[in-house]
Amino acid sequence: MAQDKKVEQITSMEDDFAQWYTDICKKAELIDYSSVKGFMILRPYGYAIWENIQRIMDGEFKKTGHENVAMPALIPESLLKKEGELVNGFAPEVAWVTMGGSDKLEERLAFRPTSETMFCDHWHSVLQTYRQLPMLYNQWCSVIRWEKTTRPFLRSREFWWQEGHTIHETAEEAMAETEQQLNCYADFCRDALAMPVVKGRKTDKEKFAGAEATYTIESMMKDRKALQSGTSHYFGDKFSRAYDVTFTGRDNKLQYPFQTSWGTTTRLIGAVIMTHGDNNGLVLPPAIAPIQVVVIPVAAHKPGVLEAAAEIKTRLEAAGLRVKLDDSDNSPGWKFAEYEMKGVPVRVEIGPRDLEKGQCCLARRDTGEKSFVALDGLESQVQSLLTAVHDNLYAQAEKNLEDNTFDLNSWQEVKEMVETKGGFARTKWCGKLECELKMKELAGVSSRCMPLKQSGTEGVCPVCGEKCTTDIYWGVAY
Repeated sequence: MAQDKKVEQITSMEDDFAQWYTDICKKAELIDYSSVKGFMILRPYGYAIWENIQRIMDGEFKKTGHENVAMPALIPESLLKKEGELVNGFAPEVAWVTMGGSDKLEERLAFRPTSETMFCDHWHSVLQTYRQLPMLYNQWCSVIRWEKTTRPFLRSREFWWQEGHTIHETAEEAMAETEQQLNCYADFCRDALAMPVVKGRKTDKEKFAGAEATYTIESMMKDRKALQSGTSHYFGDKFSRAYDVTFTGRDNKLQYPFQTSWGTTTRLIGAVIMTHGDNNGLVLPPAIAPIQVVVIPVAAHKPGVLEAAAEIKTRLEAAGLRVKLDDSDNSPGWKFAEYEMKGVPVRVEIGPRDLEKGQCCLARRDTGEKSFVALDGLESQVQSLLTAVHDNLYAQAEKNLEDNTFDLNSWQEVKEMVETKGGFARTKWCGKLECELKMKELAGVSSRCMPLKQSGTEGVCPVCGEKCTTDIYWGVAY
């Protein structure tokens, strides 16, 4: 099915991947553009996907003791400037409020580009003793970053995300938190998004402003470009010192807590589109699909068809599935194309002949394969099919990642990869900034991460030729 373009209003991904992506965002009714440039409207179907991401992820956070909070959207300029690296890192993207009603404000207020400063200001007020630690907070909100170029989900001036912020008694506990949340993101991508990722550490050049270490999950899209899909940061006690966050330790002396932050965004929806979508539209993993099963009556005017379709809907809902019955007067062909566009994982068709045989037809969105199954025991058949859809989507994405990751030895080979096929280049790296910058200049790629799983073998840096053992991934990224 992915190879046979049936929806004319979608540009073929082989002809223009960027336009194909934008077409899906619009035609699948995920977003609309607002009257403010660079700001997007999440339409009900797009927001429903985000709600499912929130629901699953929030449940995982709560399993490890995290609590949700809500911080103000505005940050005083003086507060934002207390940690120099952070403000310098975000300065070009900060939007400012200078007026309150008709009065000029005494101090500019920044729309939050991120909330480390507000959390630290709060902890300065409430933290007193080691007995209160750790504080494991998360918030679901939107942030504003004044991006120069925007694209739905991938980069917009306002986007929705979760940002976790935690403080700990010891550096070891904070590091364990950083790693735990990175693994949480990777597991979520595998289990909910059917999306494999590369886990690794960012170089110092690419790490979060103010962090001691940034860890990332990197995914590969169908056009073989990289997408950073989530990050987890270890701050040490740098922010605690800058914002005078202290507590009385077990030795009765004042100490600075160790801090982390971690986040992922609506960019994950863009990742799903570009990992699984095809020329007929969205292909959604069942875990996040707003509609997991659509029931379509065929020859609905014939006796008993609508009633049978309604009964199927009721049964599948009782089995815990998200189901829609489309009993509108649109033709079955129109409905098939509509729900293919929206990426619904499984379609159930039932008509007069099916009723006579006590069966219905199941169609998979990922492969287009159809099968006839008995109405008795339909629930287990559909649930098994949803599992098969997820597993197949993951297998296809994993193959794309594996087939397009290349072990290379020189910047010339990396450049050739970029110009001929794309993908991830896995090389050694000496660790020098000048070689990282030179790779960008010569081969047109940025460092994606140093994978957590290192081979331990010796090789040479592809730029300077120095012997080294560190594995690193390079790629062209969104």
